[in-house]
Amino acid sequence: MNILIIDDEKMIRESVTAFLARQNYSCFSASNGAEGLLLFEKEKIDCVILDLMLPDRSGEEICRIIRAQSEVPIIMLTAKNLERDLLNGFSLGADDYVVKPFSLKELSARVAAVLHRWQKNAPAKQRIGELEMDEEAHTLLKNGVPIDLTQAEWNILSTLMKNRQRVFTRDELIDAAFGMAYDGFDRAIDTHIKNLRKKIEEDSRNPVYILTVYGLGYRMGGGGA
Repeated sequence: MNILIIDDEKMIRESVTAFLARQNYSCFSASNGAEGLLLFEKEKIDCVILDLMLPDRSGEEICRIIRAQSEVPIIMLTAKNLERDLLNGFSLGADDYVVKPFSLKELSARVAAVLHRWQKNAPAKQRIGELEMDEEAHTLLKNGVPIDLTQAEWNILSTLMKNRQRVFTRDELIDAAFGMAYDGFDRAIDTHIKNLRKKIEEDSRNPVYILTVYGLGYRMGGGGA
């Protein structure tokens, strides 16, 4: 699991990173909101630990931006403990609060709890445009009509649909979709994408679902014309 820590206090970033690493989490850290958003877009983040008071923009604003594109759990770090401040954070989509100063054991327990709830409650169905993917039934429908996919195509499309705002490089898409099980060349991803487009796009030369971001990789479109 990848944890993103956004806090302007170096000591907090380093201590939280070291402690969570011992719990087998992979950590990324940023000292301000702009750096945090860049990391969030670049990496596959499973949970965000977000300081409420940042030097460049407020934690509430960062929370709002992240929540607009992802349902990953967000834990706010704050020196504020007034009820109105907590309620405001929850209204923006924060999943939990930890008031400074805090214990690392408490923070780790809260990370584990929100991740457990998120995984347990993650929707089995993903819908984008005319596409509906049901993870439990392992079916893909377009306008109600089943589409047969290979396992590789399923893994790629599932990854893109679950992370629809993220741009994946070929290597990142391989890691996210296949992990250590992939033993092909990175360019083989292009072949899988080409075959997927033939199956799900009206015009594979002008895709609206799987989009190419030139010089970077691929991302999921909204399915609109």
